[in-house]
Amino acid sequence: MIIISPSLLASDFANLESEIKKVRNAGCKYLHLDIMDGIFVKNITFGIPVITSVRKVCDIIFDAHLMIVNPIRYIDDFARSGCDIITFHYEACSGKTEIFDTIERIKSHDIKCSMSVKPATDIRKLYPFLHLLDMTLVMSVEPGFGGQKFIDGSLEKIRHLKEIKTEQDLSFDIQVDGGVTFENIAAIKEAGANVIVAGTTIFGADDVDYAVKKLKNSSN
Repeated sequence: MIIISPSLLASDFANLESEIKKVRNAGCKYLHLDIMDGIFVKNITFGIPVITSVRKVCDIIFDAHLMIVNPIRYIDDFARSGCDIITFHYEACSGKTEIFDTIERIKSHDIKCSMSVKPATDIRKLYPFLHLLDMTLVMSVEPGFGGQKFIDGSLEKIRHLKEIKTEQDLSFDIQVDGGVTFENIAAIKEAGANVIVAGTTIFGADDVDYAVKKLKNSSN
């Protein structure tokens, strides 16, 4: 099943409640929350107070993507704010011990755990942790800013994850984030991604319902 996770970062921040309801009514089950600290990536977005506030006005699944250093410091707070899925970065941790501890901390809140790597990082860095993950996130642009072009090499990373998932009979979702358009969505899904993050393609569309359906239904 294909899941569309619109990125809140591309929405109209002056009307967050109505923007979230718009994508929820269009059939989106997830809402992607890009959390940036200005250190791990250069940009700064929003944090726990915003998530806590919008959690009160919608029941959509909060799919939080933490682009912050040493994410274990804030896992408890993000979980309590209402996040249902938390993704953290391999590169944001000091080593395997911190990665395992972060996974354990996320799962202690009975929510889904996901890991991501930057485009330049070998996807095999995630392999030791796959049996513990509910989802993996392939960044198909450099994290930190929207509007970038999809990095074609990301398709190979998705294929590798799909292959090892099948070989080891694992059940994690494969999410892709960055540069997703109507022109490349079919190839992305064919490679094996089943959770699709899209920002301006959805929130910037004149007809959000149509945009969501087209992303879900496009095929080669």
